[in-house]
Amino acid sequence: MTFALTGARIFTGETFLDNHAVVIDGSRIAAVIPRKDIAAVEVRDLKGGILAPGFIDVQVNGGGGALLNDNPSVETVRTIASSHRKFGTVGLLPTVITDAPSVLTKSAEAVRAALTQGTPGVLGIHIEGPFLDVARKGAHAQRFIREMTADDVKQIAALDCGAVMLTLAPNRVAPELVKALADKGVLVSLGHSDATYAEAEAALDAGARAFTHLFNAMSQMNGREPGMAGAAMADSTSYVGIIADGHHVHDAALKVAFAAKDPSRMMLITDAMPTAAGGPERFDLQSREVVLEDGRLSLSDGTLAGSNLTMDAAVRYCVHTLKLDLAHALRTASLNPAGFLRRNHELGRVAPGYLASLVLLSEDLRVLATWIDGQ
Repeated sequence: MTFALTGARIFTGETFLDNHAVVIDGSRIAAVIPRKDIAAVEVRDLKGGILAPGFIDVQVNGGGGALLNDNPSVETVRTIASSHRKFGTVGLLPTVITDAPSVLTKSAEAVRAALTQGTPGVLGIHIEGPFLDVARKGAHAQRFIREMTADDVKQIAALDCGAVMLTLAPNRVAPELVKALADKGVLVSLGHSDATYAEAEAALDAGARAFTHLFNAMSQMNGREPGMAGAAMADSTSYVGIIADGHHVHDAALKVAFAAKDPSRMMLITDAMPTAAGGPERFDLQSREVVLEDGRLSLSDGTLAGSNLTMDAAVRYCVHTLKLDLAHALRTASLNPAGFLRRNHELGRVAPGYLASLVLLSEDLRVLATWIDGQ
């Protein structure tokens, strides 16, 4: 079916257009043209709002009451994707954190099945751990954290799960193994580590592509030892995921990161848990209770345990609280993560040839509608 969306201000991923239409043919965008040039197609008037590239979230543990670690099944993946879609996320990586090998295997199988079944919005998998630094484990269960082996590299590289993102600690995984993963197409991200600046740089030189939730669970920056946080902000090519919810990172630190880092390399992430996107106020994480209180998710000892965030709320926080330019905020939620996933040739822009994966926002940045591949 071919149809044209009109009546909204269009954000192309680069600029805003008024009085234009997006012509969709099947799963892709056929044209972006002046409203007056539409001919011989069905016209759907959106009656205002902002039509933008849909949000892409590369770190989603759960949502709508579901948690991948708790029930690694295609049903869980489907629930997570459909729950977050209501809040503008049209592409995501279901995320499994440090756990028993069987849980990691079943999670990969679930994501593979979801992709085979064409589950809307699923782009791959994010495996966060178990190759982490115990000193910066956060809410990850210490009993499952272990060293990486050459067999692990082979198994992870062989996963047929779309995009495969792996968070590891650069002071616990040798650069040679990082390089072997990166050479096989695995998207290596650095996190949960007390690594020095030099250790982080060595991993980047070996092919690591990103940093997982900047400032959280990593060595911090000071004048004589920049640590992982300093490496993340100083490096010009790596991507940086960041949680903008008012709980994980101080507003001043968020502003510093946005000012320091190349604007095309910042990615909003949610690190969402089952409470997000319509879930309950508490859940069990590997036999430990996690409670939502005043917007903050934590274990009984106060340790942060993921977030209650959705991508639309992260965008609003950047615009309304941090005073980030709207175009910049929208790119951090769409085009930039698409670039990290090496999908920015078909996601993250409203342009001819791109997938029609879009979000319609109200003027106050609430989600009114989404399209995934034209549906």
